[in-house]
Amino acid sequence: MSLRLKINLIVAGVIAFLVLTMIALQLDNVRRSVREEVVGGNVVAAQLLNRMGWVYTLDGPQSLLRFLQQLGRVRANEITLTNAAGQVLYRSPPATYKQGREAPAWFAALTRPEVSRQVIELPSGRLTIEAEPSRAVLDGWDDMVVLAAAGAGALLLINTLVFWAVGRALRPFSDIVAALNRLQAGDFETPLPPLPGKEAAAMGSAFNRMTGVLKENIENRQRAFEAERRLSDSRELSRLIEEHIEAERREIARALHDELGQSVTAIRSLAMSVARRCENGDAQTVQATRVIIEEAGRLYDHMHGMIPRLAPMALATLGLGDALGDLVERVRVSHPQLRLDLQRHDLQENLPSAVALAAYRVAQEGVTNALRHGHASQITVAAACQADQLILTVQDNGVGLPDDWRRPGHFGLRWLVERVEALGGRLTVGNLDGGEVELRAVLPLEAT
Repeated sequence: MSLRLKINLIVAGVIAFLVLTMIALQLDNVRRSVREEVVGGNVVAAQLLNRMGWVYTLDGPQSLLRFLQQLGRVRANEITLTNAAGQVLYRSPPATYKQGREAPAWFAALTRPEVSRQVIELPSGRLTIEAEPSRAVLDGWDDMVVLAAAGAGALLLINTLVFWAVGRALRPFSDIVAALNRLQAGDFETPLPPLPGKEAAAMGSAFNRMTGVLKENIENRQRAFEAERRLSDSRELSRLIEEHIEAERREIARALHDELGQSVTAIRSLAMSVARRCENGDAQTVQATRVIIEEAGRLYDHMHGMIPRLAPMALATLGLGDALGDLVERVRVSHPQLRLDLQRHDLQENLPSAVALAAYRVAQEGVTNALRHGHASQITVAAACQADQLILTVQDNGVGLPDDWRRPGHFGLRWLVERVEALGGRLTVGNLDGGEVELRAVLPLEAT
């Protein structure tokens, strides 16, 4: 049901209630008027006839009969004259007022008063005056019909006017509904024009603001979706680059170990053989072979020191715990004055390779930064599996992070962040209350 029809029905109901109330009041007024007219007329007629009846009776019944015949009918009374034997000598003639018409029975039953009858006892008979309210009731009915017709006409006219006025007042709302339908279809480009009426204008203004906000939100969501897609592509690209870099590192480490290492070993062995043969020979030759032997040894040691940094061989064969132990041991050897502790708690044996490698790189970068930038004398590396996460922390007692440490250029940390987030984890770094620096990585064991 439309709002227009609802308003029209409400107005029609109110008007109908008023009309029915007026009809009920008119009905009560008709009932009172009929009673007053009929009863009052009956009493007056009875008093008049009582006096006149005695006067004419003194001249005989025929004199009274002639008087009544000349009097005719009293409008709201039926007059009957009977002799002493009960024989009817006179009865009022039928009413000519609105002759042939009667009010409906139900209306007469509602408005007809109780029968009012006056009996005058005469020496030679009886005179009966009985109220007859049918004409007064009919008058009341005619007035009621006029009132009902006027009420029905007013109801029809007012409802027509209200229907037209409400339709005109609600016309802007059809524009709002049409705009909402366009909005549902995804059209945010067509604003509502200024609408007549205070309420419609306020709704139109609110609708235009809403469409503006929706359009902006959709654009923001689209940009966020594009940014998320690009971030996902970047992370996927970062993972591919990381895998490629790790593969290149392993290839370089293999080349250093298998090819350059063997070549350096062969050079050193050949120099040692030449040195033995020339022990009693030219001193310069002996000195040159010793230099070759020493440089070959330093080169071999340096290559073997680079191999674990390029590709932690222990990680693939022994697991994360032993790989971290190897890292800590090598750092201790190269920095004997450093106190470096390793704490391992509930590390799983078969960690996902990507997670284990990322955790190893976090520990490696954290120790390197603590030594290179923090000038730390004490470092603690801790790794533990908790529920479905691997948590690795590196704490040092160095000089702390500078205020501008977040400035562009710290590619090592940025690369770690990308690497950890690509696996669905998070990496944080910051100064603790005691001045220590903590690098913390949380990696899901089920890498995304």
